[in-house]
Amino acid sequence: MPDREQSFTVPTATPSRPQVASDLVWADLGAALGAGWRDFLAMPRFGLFFGGVYVIAGLAICWASLSGSNPTWLIPAIAGFPLVAPFVAVGLYEASRRRAAGEALAWRAVLGALKGHGDDQILSMGVIVFVAFSFWMIIAHAIFAVFMAESGIGAGTVADTLTAFLTPAGLAMLAVGSIVGAMLAFAFYAMTVISLPLLVERKVDFLTAIIASLAVVRRNPAVMLGWAAIIAALLFAALLPAFLGLFVALPVLGHATWHLYVRAVA
Repeated sequence: MPDREQSFTVPTATPSRPQVASDLVWADLGAALGAGWRDFLAMPRFGLFFGGVYVIAGLAICWASLSGSNPTWLIPAIAGFPLVAPFVAVGLYEASRRRAAGEALAWRAVLGALKGHGDDQILSMGVIVFVAFSFWMIIAHAIFAVFMAESGIGAGTVADTLTAFLTPAGLAMLAVGSIVGAMLAFAFYAMTVISLPLLVERKVDFLTAIIASLAVVRRNPAVMLGWAAIIAALLFAALLPAFLGLFVALPVLGHATWHLYVRAVA
């Protein structure tokens, strides 16, 4: 049986068409989390920085939602907030790549990862992230309109909104919204979980990267679904203490995703 620790060595070959693994096992998730935790402890300045960016973005979304005239923006905004996590974690992927390869861990290089290989492919993925978040907000408000159009809470207070959500119509809306949101989130996860680390390491176009990411999920459905559940659970738990848990959860998950990518893409 191969040594799991060796599976996290950065691949030296750079094929034009990435070959993806079909043999991921549950132990790979534990190994990835362990490697992500070690990366976070070894270079906490990067993890805390990107975690802080994510925390500030989350607090800004809450402030904008609560200060507006319609508090019903708050729940879909917070629910869709994790969609932007993979893009925020791009710098963490680069930090993990450099640490494993023994390269200098310089801020300029880590922050410059967003530029990719000078071909704007990662920025193109950023546009997709923004479109996905916007699409979710539109869908969420359409669901709200179907179930709560006559509730009269559009211009009410946060307390009024929360009370309305506990009515039969509100509970039905939350159930439907949760199902639709979970489906959209998983589709977006399948597109980005491998594609963004791949774009950080290799000079490929974003469509090739997305296809590779979908292939990993398709060939390893149980394990990759488990990874999605781990990400969702940790991010949700990190959101509860005023987003402060994201200072640790985001960088650990970001570093861990890089190591899982290394295991999944030959």
